[in-house]
Amino acid sequence: MASPATRPRRQAPPRHQPEPRFDRQLGKILEHATEVFCNKGYEGASMRDLSRATGMSLAGMYHYFGSKERLLYLIQKHTFSTILSQVRECLSQTTSSEQGIRTFIENHLEYFLEHQQAMKVLSHEDEVLDGEYGREIAHIKREYYRICRDLLDRYKKEKGIEFDSRTAVLSLFGMMNWIYTWYNPRLDGGAGQLSREMGNIFFRGISAGKRNGAGK
Repeated sequence: MASPATRPRRQAPPRHQPEPRFDRQLGKILEHATEVFCNKGYEGASMRDLSRATGMSLAGMYHYFGSKERLLYLIQKHTFSTILSQVRECLSQTTSSEQGIRTFIENHLEYFLEHQQAMKVLSHEDEVLDGEYGREIAHIKREYYRICRDLLDRYKKEKGIEFDSRTAVLSLFGMMNWIYTWYNPRLDGGAGQLSREMGNIFFRGISAGKRNGAGK
């Protein structure tokens, strides 16, 4: 197997204009709401709990958000949209499929190690949203899944091996999405180290697939 691809160094993000006050306030509200859902679960959390945590009056919570379902929807939309945007930007700097997959893993781990409460909420409350909220979130998640699957399909062609891409993608997400249950920074290092180790394990697994002769 080829030596692990080196992920390109991230460029410093461009300087942006200060966020509008409303956007900053909404970000803080979603951060506090995430903490409440993480500690109490969606079913166990009430609008009064969310009001206390965010510092907004109960009347204000109902006026601006209407329900805790909308808050969960906004948390999921913000999280998935952010990580999707980040991975697209990172992948634009890669060349090979292996480098792309390793970049995908590192971006995922980097984001969720910094937002472990959000990761727990997304994992535990995955099927709560329905109707238009659920459809919109499902659309974003399918796009994220498709990016990873396309990378794996490219890898199969480049290496001339066969494995089930769906099984491989879902197995990879299974490895990545539960790190909040066991991650210890003293033992497991940062996102870079952890993504390299996880990537090595993943590639050893899929590279054992049956060769189709194209890559010989």
